[in-house]
Formats: sequence, C-alpha cells, structure tokens
Amino acid sequence: MKYTTWLISATVALGGAAYAAAPEQDMARFGKDLTPVGAERAGNKDGSIPEWTGGDMKAPGGWKPGTPRPDPYANDKRLLSIDASNVDRYKDKLAPGQVEMVKTIPGYRMDVYTTRRSCGFPDFYYERTKKNAASARLADNGQNLAEALGAGVPFPIPQSGVEAMWNHKLHWKGEGFQMSYAGYIPPKGGDGIGEPLGQEEWQTSPMWSPSNKGVADARGIESLYLNTFTSPPSIAGDATLTRYKFAEANDVWLYFASQRRVRRAPTYQYDAPQLNTENLLTVDQYMQFNGPLDRYDWKLVGKKEMYVPYNTYRLNSSANKVEDVVKPKFLSRDHTRYELHRMWVVEATLKSGMRHTFPKRVFYLDEDTWTILVEDMYDAQGKVWRTTEMGPYMAWEIPACVWAANTSYDHQTRRAVLDRVVAGRKEPDWLATREGRLKEKTFEPDGLRRFTTR
Repeated sequence: MKYTTWLISATVALGGAAYAAAPEQDMARFGKDLTPVGAERAGNKDGSIPEWTGGDMKAPGGWKPGTPRPDPYANDKRLLSIDASNVDRYKDKLAPGQVEMVKTIPGYRMDVYTTRRSCGFPDFYYERTKKNAASARLADNGQNLAEALGAGVPFPIPQSGVEAMWNHKLHWKGEGFQMSYAGYIPPKGGDGIGEPLGQEEWQTSPMWSPSNKGVADARGIESLYLNTFTSPPSIAGDATLTRYKFAEANDVWLYFASQRRVRRAPTYQYDAPQLNTENLLTVDQYMQFNGPLDRYDWKLVGKKEMYVPYNTYRLNSSANKVEDVVKPKFLSRDHTRYELHRMWVVEATLKSGMRHTFPKRVFYLDEDTWTILVEDMYDAQGKVWRTTEMGPYMAWEIPACVWAANTSYDHQTRRAVLDRVVAGRKEPDWLATREGRLKEKTFEPDGLRRFTTR
C-alpha cells in the first residue's frame, strides 16, 4: 500500500509523544499551500483531485433549512464503476476492507464521480484553527487533549496519530443538532432489510461554541449525546445518555422503558457491544470512533489518495423512500457517490497488556474535514474483520460538512449494519443549539426518564 509522507517525518514513529504545537516553519504555510484547516490547497498531479477554492458554501437557490436537501451535483456523469470484475485495477486507491466488500458482496459496486472539494467552514472556524496550530497541545501522557480552542481544528498540522484522532473527535458540525433516523440490520440469509430501529438523537458540546475559550472552559466535557429509540415497540422509550470526557472514561446512563429505571453503565464503552445491534457494532464504533485513546498506540502513517463516499446528498435526502435506499446487504449503490480524495492514514495497534476486540484498526481521515470516512478493523490473525464507511455533505445553514447514513460490514458473518438513515423522516436540525431548541440541561441523567416519555 502506497502512502505519501507529506508533512510528517520523524514524529510519526513517536505515536503520541509529540506534545507541542506545529513547528514555526509550518505555521507560515497557512493561506499559502495549506487551506485554513491544514489540507493541501493544490490538486494532485493529474488533476483528478482539484485545487481547494473555498468550498461550495451557498445553498442552491430556493432551498430552505428543514426541507429536503437538493443535490447540487445531480447532473454529474459517472466516471467509472468499480465492481468484482475490475476491483484489482483500483485497489491501490481503496482500503483492504473496501476491496473485500466489492469482491464478496453480490451486486456491490462503487460508482465514482468528479471530485468536488465542496467542504468549507465559517471564517471564525479558520481563525481559531490557526490559533490552535500555534498553541494546542497534548497532555504529558501523550493521549489527552491539554489545550485547544473549540470550534476549530485542534491540530491542523498533525505531528502524531493521536493529534489526527483528536481532529476527528472534535470535528465541528455546528453548535449542536437533533436528528431523526432509523438503523437497519438485514437478517442473515434473507432478502429483507429487517425492522427499522427508529431513533431520535441530540448532540451538543461546550467545545462547539465559537465563544469557547479552551479545554478548561468546557469543564472537562468533550461532547454530550442523547439517543432514544422510537421503534420497534419492544424497545421504544429506551435511551442512552453519554458525557464524553477529555481525560476520563465516558459517563454513561441507560434507561430501559420496560423497567422504568435509569442506571449508570460504567462498562458501556470501548468494545462493549452496542445495544440492539446483534453484536455487530462496538460502542466505540459510533461516530466512526469515540471515547478514550488509551488502549492503542497511534501511528500517523501518511496520506493516501482514495475512493471514498463524498457529497452524499442523494443518499441522505429525507425525501427518499426507505426501500430505495436500504438494500439487504448494503446502502443503495445507485444513491451512493464516491470521489477521489486525499486521506490521512492512522494505524492503531493494541498496547501490551490492554484488551480490545480489535487488536488493530486503520482509520482514513479526509484532509478537508478531518472526519473518518473509512475504517478497517482487524482480528487476531491479521484479517480484516469489519469495515465502515460514511460520506460527508455540506449543511449550508451552519455552514459545515456533516454526515448521516453509514455502513458497517462484518466480513466474518457477511452482515451489515446500515445506520442513521433519514429516508422518510424529518430533515436533521443542524441549528438546534444555535437557535435555542437544544440546551445543555437536556443532558442531565435526573431528567432522562421524563425526557423519554414526554
């Protein structure tokens, strides 16, 4: 597998041991060959990845927040289609797990379109990111975040795998949002898509505020999360409340409607099975990765040009019908758009003496958004066990690149979890915190039962 080594040198091998801000010589690159979030401004040599020119920040004329989001690239023509007959020709631009999916899932293909570097953020986000490049730092243990301004990329010029992962963990999607969606786990050996796992989700964080003054100002809270099930009837009303912490394990409370009781769940993190996913997802797979970084050694490998889901407007439209989007083995290939983008590659290897279901994981982070778009998880024999994919799209009202629908495929059981599907539901409310519809007091365990039954 080929990687470029742009921007990384001896610090790569140190994992989390580079604690300081970006070198002074790299700071001068902002506004020149680097974009305001630290990506390469220029395109690649053959032009298949274009220059970043600011992102597509304006919504198509006539669109209003709360209505189905149009696809501004609906008229783009497909450049190529990758399937089992030709996947080996393109494997140098794919993750091993992506290659395996194409080869082993009947009917699976990846349709590739013109690369559009559409993602952009507000000016204040860029200003705070530049300040972080000069002042953000890790704690002495090399894994916790000691200092960084919120509403900005902590480490736009990463010197280690840990720094790159913090960029993903604090990826900005506005000040807070509310989303209605369903997850699907197609039954093994069948032609159906399974019962919809209807859910309502709320997220916010003091670190997402443009007025945040740093980690101390966030009171130790990385982010706040609340999820409630609305279907099927057997689990309707069940809820999970999580406080993600900077330097501690997550605080988690579970509410089971059948018991009408809230209980603390200190072990519901890391590789604990996610509730209602038939042991096909671990807790730290949510949001592609969440929780403490302490169980792995993290290595920043380099950059790789990859075909990844991107500008996924069509897949994530609430105007879709579920049957048009969710298939028995995968999310609709007709609705999923792939593009060629530069991805940071981060390898996580289990530390000696630590335990986790996945001894090795490889994350592929988009240079323009710092989000994990693809992850491969490996078993003890070094074989790819699970692969996840998700693709960003612009929420012009924020403005920021966000994501919804995602896939996790288990290569051993040949089963998929197709999650956060908004088809047939209301549009996500990306301005919920900014406009006062979502407040921090929503995330109090004392009100959890009342909240789920109101």
